[in-house]
Amino acid sequence: MRLFDPHIHMTSRTTDDYEAMYAAGVRAVVEPSFWLGQPRTSPASFLDYFDSLLGWEPFRAAQYGIAHHCTLALNPKEANDPRCAPVLGELPRYLVKDQVVAVGEIGYDSMTPAEDTALAAQLQLAADHELPALVHTPHRDKLAGLRRTLDVVRESALAPDRVLVDHLNETTVEEAKDSGCWLGFSVYPDTKMDEPRMVAILRAYGPERVLVNSAADWGRSDPLKTRKVADLMLAEGFDADDVDRVLWRNPVAFYGLSGRLTLDVATPDATHEGNSILRGAPAESGAPAVPPPGRDRSAAGA
Repeated sequence: MRLFDPHIHMTSRTTDDYEAMYAAGVRAVVEPSFWLGQPRTSPASFLDYFDSLLGWEPFRAAQYGIAHHCTLALNPKEANDPRCAPVLGELPRYLVKDQVVAVGEIGYDSMTPAEDTALAAQLQLAADHELPALVHTPHRDKLAGLRRTLDVVRESALAPDRVLVDHLNETTVEEAKDSGCWLGFSVYPDTKMDEPRMVAILRAYGPERVLVNSAADWGRSDPLKTRKVADLMLAEGFDADDVDRVLWRNPVAFYGLSGRLTLDVATPDATHEGNSILRGAPAESGAPAVPPPGRDRSAAGA
């Protein structure tokens, strides 16, 4: 079984998670830029974060046989902080990078005028750079947030079929599907969706343009949720082709709209800018920092 997690925040996860994900069948991830849990105080902190998503995280993922891409944006929550607004002017030089497969996460948090401005501006950036967009729907007033989101999308230069509307649930799926956008569902403990609800939605609405993700981050979350959804789909009567469509081919098709999605994982270097994911003695020059998945890691000091 091959799995693609199209929305996961690996910068907040451990290398043990990468190893477990590979063992579960995950071969590709997309990591959207997002709020880190406390306010950033300047645009420079965004730029360091973007650089990490373009360099260090693909390096970490490659150690475990997983292809890593990212989406970059000024996130909705921090769009309300005037100190962060200059990030919009910095994004164009990052959106041309090969690892960037969409503009995101953009959208709404509290549905403020500042969020309106940031969403419209970043949809235009996506159109200008011929990239799709990943849109975050708010955790509060979700249906109102979806409707406001879709209004802005319709007014933008970006076609709905190049927009993935994420964090959907039973209250928003029908209107999102009718809009022509791609449909994203986050399966996350305690909040958002769970596996049985996700399978029920797939049964009711079908697998077309549906992407399922773990949205795993620094909160209580589970980077194996894609595999758990796949297993329940099979147990509930979906066939292997349905699973492959939802959990592989659909994310490949959406992020493939960027023209930049590369699913081959190159042999990783021993270090990234002189740094290894190992601790202790540095890895020998030219040697992989971590043995390929499935091999004994004891020789690497893990």
